[in-house]
Amino acid sequence: MSEYDHEPTRGLPGKLPDDEYVIWQGAPDWKQMARSALHVRLAAGYFLVIIMTALFRGDFGTATAVTVFGVVVTGICVVFAWGVARTTVYSLTNKRLVLRIGVALNKCINLPLGQLETANLKTLSHGTGNIVLTLKGMPRLGYVMLWPHARSLRFVRPQPMLRAIPEASKVATLLFEATQAVQPVAPAAAVENGYDDNIALEGLPA
Repeated sequence: MSEYDHEPTRGLPGKLPDDEYVIWQGAPDWKQMARSALHVRLAAGYFLVIIMTALFRGDFGTATAVTVFGVVVTGICVVFAWGVARTTVYSLTNKRLVLRIGVALNKCINLPLGQLETANLKTLSHGTGNIVLTLKGMPRLGYVMLWPHARSLRFVRPQPMLRAIPEASKVATLLFEATQAVQPVAPAAAVENGYDDNIALEGLPA
């Protein structure tokens, strides 16, 4: 038995109305989450440089201490990324996006498709990618509440995101089609491989 057994529909806070249905559900890839959100490779490289410098100077005590510390820090990041992937469910319905997030304290964030202003795709390796969302008006979403499901360093106007999802281009297409059914969206021809605040929903593949 888990803390999510009470969910009438997996990843959703309540039973869906009769006129709403799930189009797609997914979760982050924990390995890509560790690499792209928690930067474990960068951290490991940083510790390795310090260790090699200490060894070159013959300071074996420092090298040993940094090695232990580096393994612990990297291990914590990997375990956290795994926990995020295990507890996260991204749901796309014909009316909204729902982010069920939170490793220790889970919460559901509803993002109506009619409130989406932009949605930009950044492709990562092995078909994974991030889809960053901008909402109309000033969203009442805290950066700390969203992290790591938020675009980095956007504190004043946090941008929620679907992070490190498999088959990201396919998900972007589904999001485009679902949003187009709710609000008019011009067709587009290409996927944007980066984050551009001036690219609206037209930046998703048609």
